[in-house]
Amino acid sequence: MTARSIHAPAPGSAGAFSSPADRRHLLALEALPRAALLELLDAANAFRDRMDADPGAVGGELKGVTVCNAFFESSTRTRVSFELAERRLGATVVSFASVESSTVKGETLLDTLRVIQAMHVDLIVMRHPSSGAASFVARHLEAGVVNAGDGRHEHPTQGLLDLLTLHRRWPDGFEGRRVAIVGDVAHSRVARSAIHGLCTLGATVVLAGPPTLMPAGVEGLGVAVAPTLDDAVSGADAVMALRLQHERMDQGLLASIGEYARVWGLDRRRVAKLAPGGIVLHPGPLNRGVEIASDVADGPRSVILEQVANGVAVRCAVLTRCAAALAEAA
Repeated sequence: MTARSIHAPAPGSAGAFSSPADRRHLLALEALPRAALLELLDAANAFRDRMDADPGAVGGELKGVTVCNAFFESSTRTRVSFELAERRLGATVVSFASVESSTVKGETLLDTLRVIQAMHVDLIVMRHPSSGAASFVARHLEAGVVNAGDGRHEHPTQGLLDLLTLHRRWPDGFEGRRVAIVGDVAHSRVARSAIHGLCTLGATVVLAGPPTLMPAGVEGLGVAVAPTLDDAVSGADAVMALRLQHERMDQGLLASIGEYARVWGLDRRRVAKLAPGGIVLHPGPLNRGVEIASDVADGPRSVILEQVANGVAVRCAVLTRCAAALAEAA
């Protein structure tokens, strides 16, 4: 298998924003300017503080805005957190999965979303198995488009919630911090978004995983590749374990799950090699006993549930930003 470079854009992608008018979309963290990234993190941090103070509060930032969550691929955390964010901001919300849409009858993706837009939907949150799908529909719709994960390309709001989790732990910034991302990097849209965001904010990123699960062309492009998991986590301020993406994987890339867990699984011994105060992240869903041991996932260094909570705050910030851009353009 030849994996696409981690820095290569998805087919038809123009980065996160190709012009100020495109602030109505969030398609990727690649090419998102540092100032815009920090603006989103600051807004998300404020939403997190607000939700902590009053978890059931409903604001009016999206009053009069209709949001459609169009998921053509399965999801738990992303879909639920988007719906919670939308409702907590006062939006009108409609959601559907691919099995409930007319695409199963042969209608094209673009025609389906044009029909949705014609019902006066303002924002479309879309997850799709094809890389570049979000960028494609954004070029053809007047509605704002938020990429909730497209194939192996990017998952920008997941990247933002990972950054927010670290941002709240590192108030002095990302410079001088070392973050290890380990496991199935080649198939991970989460890794791509995290790498773009971390590099933009000045962190050092180290990747580690089986050679068959590493993307091509990463050396010399702003990230380092460690030969072993132990080398990657040694002295790191944070480690992100990635699940095996069996649904995107060709056969023959692994000798066995047991061997993978032994060589590349994050256990207590390896976590002990982190820097003092180093933390453990995982985008979910967890494969316990494969890429991460249960006592690590549930241990004192784990911030996995904090990531989940931060996801709602990040999605509040993104939706508010996109809706504001639509209002300005009206």
